Amino acid sequence: MKGVVAEFDPAVGLGIVEIEGEPMQFHCIAISDGSRSIKVGTAVTVVTERRFGRIEAVRVTPQFA
Repeated sequence: MKGVVAEFDPAVGLGIVEIEGEPMQFHCIAISDGSRSIKVGTAVTVVTERRFGRIEAVRVTPQFA
């Protein structure tokens, strides 16, 4: 799936990716390049998985032009 990083709080390591207008949470360890940080507005591809009773982004891969 493709989306855009809508929010990211580096202090707590949590963010939200919007996919087709729907928000999806992710943790910084899901960022595939290992950086543990990502800028708001970054286009990403996302792999999801059901965890803790909800669907979460488990792999967030930045897309570079």
